[in-house]
Amino acid sequence: MHHVTVKYKKLRELAVVPSYQSEHAAGMDLFAANSEPITIQPNDIVMIPLGFAMELPDNYEAQVRPRSGIASQFGVTLPNAPGTIDTDYRGEITVPLINHGKDPFVIEPQMRIAQMIIAPIVQATFEIVEELNQTARGGGGFGSTGV
Repeated sequence: MHHVTVKYKKLRELAVVPSYQSEHAAGMDLFAANSEPITIQPNDIVMIPLGFAMELPDNYEAQVRPRSGIASQFGVTLPNAPGTIDTDYRGEITVPLINHGKDPFVIEPQMRIAQMIIAPIVQATFEIVEELNQTARGGGGFGSTGV
C-alpha cells in the first residue's frame, strides 16, 4: 500500500478530517460541514460544504465518488461521478449531490455523504498517425463484446 500526505486546512467549525472506515478501504469518507440540516428535493442538485481546503502532493488528484449506501438506498449520488479535485485547487471542497429518489433527502450536519480517493495523475501526449495497430475487437463499440 502506498501512502502520501495531504495538507488539510479547516475552514468551518463542523469540518471533519476525511477518514478511512476500514483497514483496506480505497476511499475515505467525506463529512458534510453544514450547520443546519439541508433538504435535497427529488431531482434537485445541492452543493454540500465540507468545510476544508487541502493541498494535494504534486502529480496527484482527488476523486470524489458517491457513497454506495445512500446511492443504492435513497438514490442520492453525485451528478458528476467521479468528480476530480486538481492538485492546484485551494478553495473549500464541496460536493454536489443529486436526489434521484422519490422522497426528499436530508443531509444532517457531519453526515458521511461521499468518498474520496487520492490517485496519481498521468498526463498524456497525443501522437498523430495515419494508421493504428489492428486488434481482434477493432471498431466494435458499446455491447460489441457481449452483455
